[in-house]
Amino acid sequence: MEFSEAVRRRAMVRSFAERPVDPDVVERIVAAALRAPSAGNTAGTAWVVLQGAAQTSGYWDATTDAHWRDTSRRWEGMRRAPVILLAYASPASYVDRYAQPDKAASGLGADPDAWPVPYWTGDAAFGVMTVLLGAVDAGLGACLLGNFRGETTLAAKLGVPEDWALFCAVLLGHPDGGDHRSASLDRPEPSERVHFGRW
Repeated sequence: MEFSEAVRRRAMVRSFAERPVDPDVVERIVAAALRAPSAGNTAGTAWVVLQGAAQTSGYWDATTDAHWRDTSRRWEGMRRAPVILLAYASPASYVDRYAQPDKAASGLGADPDAWPVPYWTGDAAFGVMTVLLGAVDAGLGACLLGNFRGETTLAAKLGVPEDWALFCAVLLGHPDGGDHRSASLDRPEPSERVHFGRW
């Protein structure tokens, strides 16, 4: 698929068919995400791949509760996603990398709080965007989920080291045609968002 077509067709899918995704396709998508930009070549991002209901149910158990499941109109469609990709980043890896001689002058090697912009968040986002475009290219649907509860429980369940933080989850699977998209809002014209030469 042409890159411009993948960008045009990319949309968050929140309703999935109970149909497995070929593990080779999942591996290919995650491998592409590892090629996303990495500040200082730190490679301080990682993925946990959950496949099949036995694994994905652990994610839902840790990050949702009965009230949310009972009241969310999207729950049924999302719970059927056969793959959940968890994007993690290690702030400590970036601090250590930027303490090395070739980066020390930046002053970022002392502490995560020294960073005006947390590059680990950007790198995790680059990887997630690669996954979202890779899903389109593979004829799949995907949806990004922010996490607001249960990260510690989930990390313990999955054996994630303490210095790794969850950036988000990406649901991956075959769309079932259900319409569970976010509310449509009027987008500003491109001319209101792209400024040439000055704002």
